[in-house]
Amino acid sequence: MRNFLQAWALALLLIATGCNRPYRTTGEIERYDLALDSIIDQDAVVEIIDKGFDWCEGPLWMDDRQVLIFSDVPQNKVYEWKEGRGTILYLNPSGYTGQVSRRGEMGSNGLLLDNEGRLVLCQHGDRRLARMDARLIAPNARYITIADKFNGKRFNSPNDAVSYDGGFLFTDPPYGFEYGPDDPARELPFQGVYLVKADGQVKLLADSLTRPNGIGLSPNKKFVVVANSDEHKARWYRYDFNGTGFTSGKVLFDATPQAGKAKGLPDGLRIDSRGTIFATGPGGVYIMDLEGKLLGKIKLEEAASNCALSGDGKTLFITNDMYLLRVVMR
Repeated sequence: MRNFLQAWALALLLIATGCNRPYRTTGEIERYDLALDSIIDQDAVVEIIDKGFDWCEGPLWMDDRQVLIFSDVPQNKVYEWKEGRGTILYLNPSGYTGQVSRRGEMGSNGLLLDNEGRLVLCQHGDRRLARMDARLIAPNARYITIADKFNGKRFNSPNDAVSYDGGFLFTDPPYGFEYGPDDPARELPFQGVYLVKADGQVKLLADSLTRPNGIGLSPNKKFVVVANSDEHKARWYRYDFNGTGFTSGKVLFDATPQAGKAKGLPDGLRIDSRGTIFATGPGGVYIMDLEGKLLGKIKLEEAASNCALSGDGKTLFITNDMYLLRVVMR
């Protein structure tokens, strides 16, 4: 009887959204703690809602329009997905606006909204944190620089960011360089985690991480979680944050033993309103609490790069190499 009711509910959902068949599924959800049952239902599946991208990243749910936008970094584009319609081009170019042809990971990566609801992009190719000029209609956007230098030297390639007090916290690994970490255009000798204040002042928070990547802020704004995408130090770190700097830090969870055994490394992450962390890493998405207790894992075959939550927190979107995935949660 239960299975019949579930099938009937799914059929009604498909009719309501204009779909005539369910999405294909992939992967599996592994449960390590009973607390996961209050987050993801026992019958939840991982849906492939679109595919065919080069390397999708930086998903962002835009609640006012009920759409998901995400970067395709090598393509230098941002796409928009909507239930029942599919995917269309949203921005082109997204991360590199220069006129000289170049190679590498040049597009936008992390995407977020500022306090006024304007789109902010971590731009690999232009090596800056920038805001889309909302006066122009996508996909022919123009960008306004928020921050592109520290102490007069250009950033490496801002990767992921989170809003804070009118400004932003962001990471700056070397992934966007055309010729890798030893690119002659590189100006900073380290990979930083930064705070850019509302007035544009840039402050270095950490310079000791080998490959800082995804970043998240706890609901009480007292902790910052940073992913380190290094196969030799595949970890998530938690820093105590006083609003202007990191006062202390520790390893939150170490996935180094899994690195190399499954695709992916600690990459993008999201923290929900209850403090649950959804973090992409080796083999899928790790679900943990702010103390580093692993509650479960969304196991995936391809490398997961990032994730996003819907406005009500009940749907998790995952960028998974060439795939765009969705998990409907409690």
